[in-house]
Amino acid sequence: MRIAIVAGETSGDMLGAGLIRSLRNIYPDAEFEGIGGPLMQAQGFHSFVPMERLAVMGLVEVLGRLFELLKVRRNLIKRWKANPPDVFIGIDAPDFNLTLEEKLREAGIKTAHYVSPSVWAWRKKRVFKVARAVDLMLTLFPFEARFYEEHEVPVKFVGHHLADKIAFETPVGPARDDLQLDVNRPVVCLMPGSRGSEVQRLGNLFLKTAELMLHKRNDLQFIIPAASVERRNQIEDILASYPVNLPVKVVLGQSHTCMTAADAVLLASGTATLEAMLLKKPMVVSYIVAPLTYHILKHLVTQPYLALPNLLAGREVVPEYIQYEATAEHLAEAMLVRLEDSAAMHQLHETFLFIHRQLKRDADNEAAKAIAALLDAR
Repeated sequence: MRIAIVAGETSGDMLGAGLIRSLRNIYPDAEFEGIGGPLMQAQGFHSFVPMERLAVMGLVEVLGRLFELLKVRRNLIKRWKANPPDVFIGIDAPDFNLTLEEKLREAGIKTAHYVSPSVWAWRKKRVFKVARAVDLMLTLFPFEARFYEEHEVPVKFVGHHLADKIAFETPVGPARDDLQLDVNRPVVCLMPGSRGSEVQRLGNLFLKTAELMLHKRNDLQFIIPAASVERRNQIEDILASYPVNLPVKVVLGQSHTCMTAADAVLLASGTATLEAMLLKKPMVVSYIVAPLTYHILKHLVTQPYLALPNLLAGREVVPEYIQYEATAEHLAEAMLVRLEDSAAMHQLHETFLFIHRQLKRDADNEAAKAIAALLDAR
């Protein structure tokens, strides 16, 4: 049994490693090859090129590496057409993987794609390319599976690995002790993003929000987890130039611990909102992009929400303040409500718990069983 996989970034490497572990339980002698990172390689995966070569973000960066990326994909197609694997699994990286899957499927190789592209939110016509490219789509969320079912694309909802890893209830005390926070004062976690551009746009806004909150609640303490040394330095520079001395602690990494310690979280829209939801944290979500990007996306995005908790609930359960609505006044007011309206926050906790139970499905094993079923159906 030969199983080919291409993962293009760290999150895909994590999913791939878990999938390989579970597939080995079904196919102990299977060989795994393609492109993957250190976690997949630790499971015995053979990577033809370093995964970092695929991990490119931004239009300019992609254009600068376009010829290299196309060459890598052509070489994979040539290799696997000459010596076909039993199945190919593309993990995320849709711009790279969907075309690869389409070419391999045309050659008679079974294909699966793990992690749906956001076709349900924008550029919906991509679903027709997906239908040509894959024999099976594996989705992390149930609303994605419903979308593919409506378009008659074979799909399996497998759940989310974070929902498997995070307990239904997580105590606050140990996290506060680890971070040396005052256990008797409310904690607000500020998460302006993991990229430099996000921190640049949201950093001062989140600090201004903290300042306004302190005018109403002078007992608050704030913590900011920095995704990297570069982000920590950037955040500390913003803090140093801020005109007011704020009770803000910056830590390197430890975003999970920081969110666990918090009474409420103010964060950039993205996957961190899912983790905050699984930790049952009241939150306010914000995001700002370049004005031209916003005006383009405003006409392309068809979903009413950006934040994953709202998409999963099918209604607004957490406030979203995007672009021109993202003011410190709006954010501070919404955050104070999250800290003070205990009845509403209890109801929110129950909503988050219900969604957590939906997503906790033993994703690694569910994905492996779906791939095994695809192989058995050959």
